[in-house]
Amino acid sequence: MNQNDNYNNYNGYNSSDNFQSNQYYGQDYNQNFNQGYNQSYNQNYNQGYTNNYGQAAYQPAANTISAEKYNVIIGLTLMYGFIVNCLMVNFCADIAIDLVMNNAILFYVSYIIMVIAGTMMIRKSDNPVVSFIGYNLMVVPLGLVLTTVLTVYTAAGYSSTITIAFAITGIVTLAMMLLAAAIPNFFLSLGRTLCVSLLLTVVLELILFFAGASLGIIDYIVVLIFCGYIGYDWAKANQCEKTVDNAIDSASELYIDIVNLFLRILRILARSQRN
Repeated sequence: MNQNDNYNNYNGYNSSDNFQSNQYYGQDYNQNFNQGYNQSYNQNYNQGYTNNYGQAAYQPAANTISAEKYNVIIGLTLMYGFIVNCLMVNFCADIAIDLVMNNAILFYVSYIIMVIAGTMMIRKSDNPVVSFIGYNLMVVPLGLVLTTVLTVYTAAGYSSTITIAFAITGIVTLAMMLLAAAIPNFFLSLGRTLCVSLLLTVVLELILFFAGASLGIIDYIVVLIFCGYIGYDWAKANQCEKTVDNAIDSASELYIDIVNLFLRILRILARSQRN
C-alpha cells in the first residue's frame, strides 16, 4: 500500500467518522431545536391568539344581556310609552287640543324637530340613557296627536270604536310578532319594500290632501305597511345584539309602528260606522 492509498484510506475513515458524527449531531441538534422552537412558538401563538382573538370571537360583550331580559326591557319600554300617552289623554286633553288646533304651525314644526332629534339620538347613540331620552322625544309629540284624535273621536261618539280599534291593534301586533318569530328572514327581506311603499303612500296622501280629495283605500294600504313594519322591526330586534340600548331602540321603532297602526285602524272603523 503506497502513501497515497494510506492517505485516501485515512481520508475515507475521517469522512465516514465525520458523516456519522454529523449525522448524530444533526439529529440531536435538530430534535432539540425543533422541540424547543415548536414549544415556544405554540405557547406564544396560543397565548397571543387567546388574548387578541379569543375574547372577541367567543366571549360575549360585557354589556350583553340574556334574551329574556332583552325582551322584558322591550316590553317595559313599550308599556312606558303607552302609559305616558294614557296619562296625556286623561290629563292633557285641553292643552293638546289648544296646541294642535289653534297653534298648528308651531305644533307641526315642534313635532318634526322633536321626532327627528329623537330618531337621531336613538340611532346614533349606544348609551341607553341617551336612547331613552330620544324615545321620550317621540312619545310626547305622538302623545299629543293621540290625545287630540281620541278627544275628538270621543266627543263625536266613537268611544266604543276606540276600544275596538285598540283591541284589533293589540291582536294584529301580537300576530305579526309571532309570524316574524316564525319566518324572520321573510320579514327582514321586506325592509326596502316597506320603506319605498310608505314614502310613496305619504307623497300620494299629501297630493290628495292639497287637492282637496281623499282616497279611503290609502288607510288600508298604510295598515298593511305598518303590519309589515311590526314584523320587520320585531325580526330585526331578535337578530341584533342583546343589549339594553338595542332593546330601547327596538321598542321605539315598534312604538311608532303600533301607534300609526292604531290611528289608521281607528280611522277605518270610524268611517265605516259613519257610513
